[in-house]
Amino acid sequence: MKLTVIGCWGGYPKKNEASTGYLLEHEGFKLLIDCGSGVLSKMQNFVQPEQLDAVVLSHYHPDHNADIGVLYHARLIQGFLGTKPPELPIYGHNLNQQEFAKLTHKKITKGIAYDPDSTLEAGPFKITFLPSVHPVPCFAMRIEAAGKVLVYTADTSFKEEFIPFTRKADLLLCECNFYGNQSGKGAGHMNSYDAGNLAAKAEVKELILTHLPHYGRLEQLVEEATEKFSGPIRLAKEGMTITL
Repeated sequence: MKLTVIGCWGGYPKKNEASTGYLLEHEGFKLLIDCGSGVLSKMQNFVQPEQLDAVVLSHYHPDHNADIGVLYHARLIQGFLGTKPPELPIYGHNLNQQEFAKLTHKKITKGIAYDPDSTLEAGPFKITFLPSVHPVPCFAMRIEAAGKVLVYTADTSFKEEFIPFTRKADLLLCECNFYGNQSGKGAGHMNSYDAGNLAAKAEVKELILTHLPHYGRLEQLVEEATEKFSGPIRLAKEGMTITL
């Protein structure tokens, strides 16, 4: 399983970068996890829109789904140019029917509701879900392929249920929108201590901090998380690749 970070910013994209988007590849299958503002542009450095096999969305905030519309147009235009891609499955929850309906576009994309209580199979990937703590319905994902496990927290404040959900993951892709002296509970986000604490208690192999804030000294997030977790910790960065 190969992870490529396309965008890692919380709320909105930093200049010339993208908000949330991650490409997972295994056995030739290309899965996009979230598709926030700027993701379609930056994704083309790694994979073309018509090459995607599926998309999974955690929730319907613009920093996670803003580029779904332009992804549809990219695949539509490729059809006009003679490279007609197959209908693209976009998996999302249906707890917001208005947003879920926007995932289906004229046999170019097809919105498919995932059942948060069941395992979703997308190509070689098996995905289980955990409801997060966020102002809107949002789901963390435990993604497995070939015996390797990646856990993506999506947007959330900390809750104890994350510990068994994340247990022994090879990689924890954990949101970290706040510094240690700040509380993200009201906004539905974690701080650096929360991220390090989760990584330690779940005994993960590696921690990547993502959904980063637009202010402060970002290395401070790593320093603070290190107070809780002794394993390897890195900041997510556009173009970062990790093979599990």
